[in-house]
Parts: sequence; C-alpha cells; structure tokens
Amino acid sequence: MTTFALVGAGPGLGLASARRFGAAGHRVALLSRDADRLDALTTELDGDGVRARGFTADVLDPTSLTAALRAAAEDLGPVEILQFSPAPRADFMKPVLDTTAADLEDPLAFSVTGPVTCVHAVLPGMRELGRGTLLFVNGASAVRPHSERAGTSVAFAAESAYAAMLHRTLAPQNIHTAQLIVPGVIHPDAERTSPDALAEQLYAIHTERGAFRHYAEPMPA
Repeated sequence: MTTFALVGAGPGLGLASARRFGAAGHRVALLSRDADRLDALTTELDGDGVRARGFTADVLDPTSLTAALRAAAEDLGPVEILQFSPAPRADFMKPVLDTTAADLEDPLAFSVTGPVTCVHAVLPGMRELGRGTLLFVNGASAVRPHSERAGTSVAFAAESAYAAMLHRTLAPQNIHTAQLIVPGVIHPDAERTSPDALAEQLYAIHTERGAFRHYAEPMPA
C-alpha cells in the first residue's frame, strides 16, 4: 500500500483529490498548518472509507515539511504521489511596482523552497518503489505573469521551471512530474474547474504519465 501526500490540504480541491486517490486504494497523508482542519478532513475521509491521517506542517518551514512527509511514509507507507497545491497568501499578490525585494522572500520560499523540500523528502521512497508522481498545481500567473500579482507571478514561474527540470530529469527513473494550470476560479458548479473535475484530471495525469504541463481549461486570450 502506498501513500498519496497532499501539501496544502483544504476542503476544496485538496479534499476532492484525497477522495479520488483514496478511492484508487492509496492511503492519504494530509499536510496543513491547521490541526483543526486536518481533524475535520480526516474524519470526513474516514467516513468515505479512505484511510487518512493529518500531519501539521508549514510550507514556509522546511523542517516541519520534511518531518511531516517522513512521518507519513513511516505511518502510512511510502509516498508514491505528492501533490503540491497550497493556496498562496493574499499578500503575495501586490502590484509589481509596489513589490519590494523583501516582499518576494515569502512567495519564493512558498513556491520554490517548499517544493524543493518536499521533493527531497519523498524522492528516496519513490526510488525504492521504482515509481512515483509529483503533481504541481498553479494558477494562470505561472505561465502568464500578471502585473497586479507580482509575487505569485515571479514565484510560480520559478516553481514551473523547477518542476519542468524534474520532469526531464526523473523520467528515466519512472518518476513522472507534471503541472496542472487552473486559469480561473475553482468553483463547485464549474464543468472543468470544480474540485471533483480537477481531482479527476490530476488522477488521469498520474496514471497516463504524458506531458509535463496540462490546463484545466483553455487560457483566455
């Protein structure tokens, strides 16, 4: 039995992804700063017949991320799939001319240091398994910079570059890296960008192991 580890667990896409991968037989490790949220999510998943456990961790704290992912592998089984999809803070999205060098420190830690830490924590287990999937979920600014959201535009672009390098480098080891771009708002009634639809797409990306970049829906012109 292997583990689906979700960094950035929440009641929307995170819960839907946990359900989808859990339904496929994976145990689920939920990572979030909010212990009460983790308790609520694990209770809901347990009711669906999904074995899940919460691990408190802060994306801005590499030590806590590493400890949580290692504990998840020890308690639930090796991490075969990692989904990195925490929601960025609102203060990461200042206009470009209002964004100082100091303002970029947390966005870059969130979108670069965080993913690098997670990958290094799970990669040894994936290599032992002989397979693995790294899933990165980003908004449109990852591929189309937005001058009113400078922090996420810069940080998501760096995260995209890192993930693209992983895609090329790890493919010979049977470890697939992919990015899902969600251009618009995630809404429960949306055809392509509801949590359930996105979770289904992420599961298909994991199983089909094709291209690096995928879009939840076409990017507006």
